[in-house]
Parts: sequence; structure tokens; C-alpha cells
Amino acid sequence: MIVVVMGVAGSGKTTIGRLLADALGCPFLEGDALHPAVNVEKMSRGIPLTDHDRAPWLAAIRDHILAAIGQKQCLVVACSALKQQYRDFLARGADISWVYLKGSPELIASRVQHRREHYMKAGMLPSQFADLEEPRDALVVDISPAPEVILERLLPLLRSRNNSN
Repeated sequence: MIVVVMGVAGSGKTTIGRLLADALGCPFLEGDALHPAVNVEKMSRGIPLTDHDRAPWLAAIRDHILAAIGQKQCLVVACSALKQQYRDFLARGADISWVYLKGSPELIASRVQHRREHYMKAGMLPSQFADLEEPRDALVVDISPAPEVILERLLPLLRSRNNSN
């Protein structure tokens, strides 16, 4: 099983992704860790990434997905995957279960403003929402409940979806 937890910055991809990976007994891949240094520098300065900037990052994530499939391992990935073309690229040759963490711009902005350890700042959120193309084929999860409640609701849906494939 390959699961990609997607959404804009501050939606909880890392938190939910780690909880989900633990619950499923899968490795967890933090997609942000694969950004080239130049991308991190741009985002740290408040400069939105372009499709060109994201290409090597998405390729690195896809390599991890394909490696997990080749080794017959499950994997949970945290990746914004904002545009359909990014999701199409990541899914090429892979059966991916998409989990879209959805929340209001106000809720997400308040979360981003309170985190200190991340290079992505609240000023970048408008560009994230502008790029976001909501997926048609994802499990859509409301991010307003506590992470444990989200996980409790998500697990049966995800297991049901994967058992029917």
C-alpha cells in the first residue's frame, strides 16, 4: 500500500502521515526532506516555487515510491502534491491512495504562524492555495479535529478502499 498524504503547508501532512505510518506498520517519508537546497532557500525567503523548481523534488519522491513498490513495501508519504499534474507524475506506475487534508485558509494560517521549526512561512500560503487543484480521487479529511480523531476516522476508510482494489 502506498499512501500520499497531501495538502497545503500547515495542513498536518507530517503529523497525520507519521500517525498513519505507525498505525499501518509502514515507513514514513517526509517529502519536504527531499527538496533541493535551492528550493528550501527560495521558500525561506518567501519566494513561491515554480513547476520547474518542483520537478527534481517530485522525481525524488517518485523514486522512493517506486523503490517501495519494487521491494513490496508499504509507504506513507507526506507531499503537498498541489496540482493534478504532480499527482499524475507521482502515480505513474504506482497505485497510490491519496489522502487530502483539507482545511480553511484561516485555520491553516493560524497553524503555520505558530510553528517555528519550518522554513515555510504564513506569507507563502496564498501561493499554495492558488496552486491547489483539489483532487477528485482522494479521501478528503477535515483537519479541524485532533490528529488522533482524524486517524481514527481515516483508517477504516483507507483500509476499505485498499481492500476493494
